[in-house]
Amino acid sequence: MSTKPFDDDVFNSAHSSSFLPHYLSDSWRQDDCRPSKARVLSAKADSSYDLMEIRPSPWSNSVTRRVFDCAWVLLALPVVAPLCLVIAAAVRLTSHGPALFLQERMGLNGRTFTIFKFRTMVHLAENTHHPVTTADNQLFTPIGRFLRRWKLDELPQLLNVLLGHMSLVGSRPRIPEHVISRLSCRPGITGLATIVFADEEVVLARVPPDQLDAFYLTVVLPMKRQLDARYMARATVFSDLQILVKSVLRRWDNAALEALISMPLAAGQRGETSFEEFDTVPVTACANELPQSEQVSAF
Repeated sequence: MSTKPFDDDVFNSAHSSSFLPHYLSDSWRQDDCRPSKARVLSAKADSSYDLMEIRPSPWSNSVTRRVFDCAWVLLALPVVAPLCLVIAAAVRLTSHGPALFLQERMGLNGRTFTIFKFRTMVHLAENTHHPVTTADNQLFTPIGRFLRRWKLDELPQLLNVLLGHMSLVGSRPRIPEHVISRLSCRPGITGLATIVFADEEVVLARVPPDQLDAFYLTVVLPMKRQLDARYMARATVFSDLQILVKSVLRRWDNAALEALISMPLAAGQRGETSFEEFDTVPVTACANELPQSEQVSAF
């Protein structure tokens, strides 16, 4: 895989209709919606893409990138620290429980770490929250939806960056149950899949509840992983800066997720049980975020 730096047209390259892996047509069926690790592994094995063969670019795991991450976090602290104090106070004043939500996530090379987030859901003695969050299936705090909508709940993860658990840009760290492949780079606060799936919770609310887990595990998660793996294979300091600017300015594009959701919903209305048409779903947003040379050679 070439590690040629991204050019100026990295986020404006030609559209592609062949992004979705061919295994999507068989990985999720309405008549078999029981999520299981075996089904996820089967979907991964059937894919024509082998993530283990996608090597990160020299920049992705470099010491220079680590310095880059820490430098930007330290520069942002004078602005971010007071904002975090205000958010923490608001969380405590508007709901019962701690300001921070701590959870075990999977990081570089399968190592676990504790991720820090501002709490956006009602604090429960027992963990009864659904592992796949949508806009309708959780008990949010009075300001929880606002924090998640503007990604402000992720700000404490700047501490994870300083501790070496995460980078600013990379794949989002998953809970152990949602891991489908080992990360060869530090997970990130934002990334290519984060931008494409920024409105995930709103769009996933349209998936029938009894099909949500299966759809997320066998369609959404593999697609996110492919996006981030392809990005990290060609990442440079300039592409990381572009991702960060897009994230700060909230330049989201959920066309890819809309395409994924619309096909099974339409098939369900017709009473169909399989979704072979997934193979031809145009994923404009995904293609727009990858360099043109990558679209031609990798997909």
